[in-house]
Amino acid sequence: MTAVFPQIDPATYQPHALHAVDRIWPETNCYVDLWIEVLSAAGLPPEAMLGFTLTQDFEGDQMTFFKVPLEDLETLYGIRVTELAIFGGPENHVLEQISRGRLCLLEMDSFYLPDTRGLTYGTEHGKTTVAINRLDLAGRSMDYFHNGGFFSLSGKDFDGIFQHHLTANDPPFLPYTEFAKFPAGRPDMSTIRNEAERLLRRHFARRPVNNPVRAFANVFPAQAKTLAEREFAFFHKYAFNTLRQMGANFELLASHLIWLDRGELAVHAEKIAETAKSSQFLLARALARKKFEPLATALDPAAEAWDLLMTGLSTELGGAREAA
Repeated sequence: MTAVFPQIDPATYQPHALHAVDRIWPETNCYVDLWIEVLSAAGLPPEAMLGFTLTQDFEGDQMTFFKVPLEDLETLYGIRVTELAIFGGPENHVLEQISRGRLCLLEMDSFYLPDTRGLTYGTEHGKTTVAINRLDLAGRSMDYFHNGGFFSLSGKDFDGIFQHHLTANDPPFLPYTEFAKFPAGRPDMSTIRNEAERLLRRHFARRPVNNPVRAFANVFPAQAKTLAEREFAFFHKYAFNTLRQMGANFELLASHLIWLDRGELAVHAEKIAETAKSSQFLLARALARKKFEPLATALDPAAEAWDLLMTGLSTELGGAREAA
């Protein structure tokens, strides 16, 4: 086997609808975006896995960097994901797993990923996760899932991504790597939907005790004032880990609720996503003008929407919480 999904080609690949350009947040974070596309390539509905977004909290300096729990992937789709030991060169391990029909997810340097052109490609080193579908050592090329798409790289980028410039005196390149084992057959849709409903209830019971949007709103103006003392490029890092993670998380939750025929509740999650986007523009304007008063109430609609969403879900699902 030379590719885990031989039917797809980077030149003709169409991203899943969850990455449509007309969404509020077309991309979320590298890990969740990657799994959306991998599940789509496997012919499975990625909307089913998104109940975990209910557990996002404010962590004091950032919103939770939300990631699909690996146990949810196994429960819903029968996909088993575990860490892969890297001890004989990443390329060799990846080739071995591809030959067995398994997909490897590696933490790599976005400096060498051409799909990040205009962001970090060739300009800034950063940690990100890719999933390698096809690897050709002799041809120095690979096809990979990253963020909201499916791409290819070769030549000097291939050498860079696998750190071929390292000498014998340098520490070895040993990226954190997971590998996914796919089941022999796909679960039927009714089973996936039933498990998604069960997981929705479980994750609802694990929701934050206090409104995380309001907790963020309470410190948002003060954080913005501190941000104003940094170089403007830091704005993008801050916004990614706060407003984008919150907005993208709840837009995915809205898609999950619509998929489960709960569109009347999805409107509250969409309101959080929309407010996070508008607040990002307000933040940029506040930094430029050094006027932070408008930020004091910018997130109020999102905080209210979170309360309405949780009240509505409590009515439908019951208000129990998982024991600490």
